[in-house]
Amino acid sequence: MARYGKEHKEQTRRRIVETAGRRFKQDGIDGSGVSTLMADAGLTNGAFYAHFASKEDLVATAIADQLRAQNASVAAQAAPGRAGLEQIVRLYLSVQHRDSPGEGCPNAALLDEIGRCADATRQAYTDGVLSLIDGIAARIAPDDPSSARVKALSLLALLAGTLQLSRALADRRLADELLEQGISNALELLGVEQPA
Repeated sequence: MARYGKEHKEQTRRRIVETAGRRFKQDGIDGSGVSTLMADAGLTNGAFYAHFASKEDLVATAIADQLRAQNASVAAQAAPGRAGLEQIVRLYLSVQHRDSPGEGCPNAALLDEIGRCADATRQAYTDGVLSLIDGIAARIAPDDPSSARVKALSLLALLAGTLQLSRALADRRLADELLEQGISNALELLGVEQPA
């Protein structure tokens, strides 16, 4: 039997985590069995336990990975400081983001399920969200980010809730209007002047 090196094992684990993150956001945690997750990664079920102790272990790892990626994406796509806040809001509440849950934010896609997960997953989620929130708070109040932490959490709640509701509505026009109103509400929360 051929043995694989450490690098191969790390690449395989990374592939499982990335494909699981997309699948979880697309089909939900409960709707994604180990067989499907491993098939997505091009691996057999037997290979799963060489990388993870349980599905819950994979869920916690994938959630943390998805939030790290979201944080990096926000930093890469939005201008620094307050100037980037409007960009973040508009990117988050875009039709493209709404219509691509597998490629989007884990908050809007998985929030209801994460609340029912084991403590390790909820802690991985909390750690990832706090990192994201700290980045947003630093944009809101660069001189005193801790003073803007609750506002940043409120912004995330507004964004994720608006996106979730927009995804759930069958009336496409109403769903689009909701995104636009969400943008307006978020910018008002942030004190960003909007054209009349």
